[in-house]
Amino acid sequence: MRKKVTVFTSLVLITAILLAGCGSGGNSGETANAPGAGEPSGEKVKLTAIMTKHPLTKPLAEMEWLQQAEEAAGVDIEWQEITSDWGQKKGTMLASGDIPDLFIGPNVITDADFAQFQGLFQDLSAMLDQAPNVQAMFTDKPETKLIATQPDGKIYGLPKYQRFWPAASARQYINKQWLDELGLDMPTTWDELYDVLMAFKEKDANGNGDPNDEIPMDWPGGIGGYFNPAVLMGSMGVTLSDGNAEGYFVEDGQVKNFLIDERYKTMVAFLGKLYKAGLINKEVFTHDYTKFQSTARGEGDTAKVGFTWGWVASDRFGEQLAPQYASMPPLKVSADYTGKLAWTYDYYNLNYGVNHIVMSAKSKNKEAAMRFINELYDPKVGMQVLFGSLGPNIKDNGDGTYSVLPPADPKMDPGTWKWTSTMADHGAFYISDDLQLTLGKDMQEVIGQSKPLEEALQADLANDIFPAMFIKYSTMDNNTLSLNNTNIMNLANSSFAKWVTKGGVEAEWDAYVKEAEKAGITKNLEIMQKYYDEYKSKQ
Repeated sequence: MRKKVTVFTSLVLITAILLAGCGSGGNSGETANAPGAGEPSGEKVKLTAIMTKHPLTKPLAEMEWLQQAEEAAGVDIEWQEITSDWGQKKGTMLASGDIPDLFIGPNVITDADFAQFQGLFQDLSAMLDQAPNVQAMFTDKPETKLIATQPDGKIYGLPKYQRFWPAASARQYINKQWLDELGLDMPTTWDELYDVLMAFKEKDANGNGDPNDEIPMDWPGGIGGYFNPAVLMGSMGVTLSDGNAEGYFVEDGQVKNFLIDERYKTMVAFLGKLYKAGLINKEVFTHDYTKFQSTARGEGDTAKVGFTWGWVASDRFGEQLAPQYASMPPLKVSADYTGKLAWTYDYYNLNYGVNHIVMSAKSKNKEAAMRFINELYDPKVGMQVLFGSLGPNIKDNGDGTYSVLPPADPKMDPGTWKWTSTMADHGAFYISDDLQLTLGKDMQEVIGQSKPLEEALQADLANDIFPAMFIKYSTMDNNTLSLNNTNIMNLANSSFAKWVTKGGVEAEWDAYVKEAEKAGITKNLEIMQKYYDEYKSKQ
């Protein structure tokens, strides 16, 4: 969206025109007497930018902190806001070479893109003297520089660091009120879960007189990513990490992929059993995230969903229904299972982010773009990028401390308020460890609702977690991994949806594994194992 240009007085306008007429004649937007590095000129510089944002997020033009950051940097940014299909749009744009000055968003431009479109993105390593806030992040959190730096020493994308997040992205929730109404105990195994979900379906669990409006189980659809049944792999000892979007994990120092693991087949067969019995949302593979959220928020005091996964209860079910739900420890795959119970370990992925801001090498306004980047990485700006503007979202306590405020709308949960108000986790920012910020109710709830997972989260970081955030692949290996992963996930997603809704995983499993191997999954495991071993040898 094009921002409105600030209206100056006529005198300032005339002066600006005269100055521009005496300038160098270039179209960079800088005045002839341009200031030193990091200092904005009196004339705003026009920049273009793409932001990949959450569907809930309001227009960027309405974010007070963003307007202030642009003002401080002396820039006026024309934003293009993307909420869906970025992967498809990106390929066409990068191939054309016609790109904006800046990209903002989580891994909005990937390492694979850097490798494929060499020369299209700006190496920021020689410009860091213009961004002291980025330098401070690299000094205070050296791992952020490791995340940003390519094998050849260049830096094309800057990470984020948000500090406050817990070790797991998802908690497992069940409607405790429904359990109590039906006289049921909280399930501890998959079989017990099946029986509970069946009761939810058949016995009008929400008590509204309609025995057919309950959805016993729901998730956002697909396999991998957050709030997904892949966490059930923990019932068989698999410790997933970093959103597990493509199935990779580490077990006893060995890089594996659950998409070809026998335990995955066991899980898919269980989900197929649930779906066949009508215990999974029939729209699970077609609804979008917004519908996924709204369904769980029910109608007034009447809940609709019995068992699911989410960030925090108030975010998943809304403030009104959240008290009905309890978080759960991992389930055992069977009553006689004696192995460890695991969960997904996401601390790195939740608190750090790769390539959250990238600059075009073709930008005619690189110094101005760097000034804006420096503003984003001021910790006081960073907390606003994450939680919203000072005033409506954050209180300045006047003593150097700050507090996240509750939503202006008392009916809105804090998580939704955050995602509605600002760039949130999708932004580019740094929140220093010494910034004194009291978190909102939702983040405090996350800590409490994570307690049932504490034992399962005692992961062996040295041998059971793949440190994807800190590994940089060569161009050739990056290209191989990217191409293979595309083929692997096309196969995995279509097979998963088919097996859950129509069955057939047992009969088709061997042929599927062979297809996955042809798609490159074995080659990818070999590449990742090599880099993982090298990473460990340096620790």
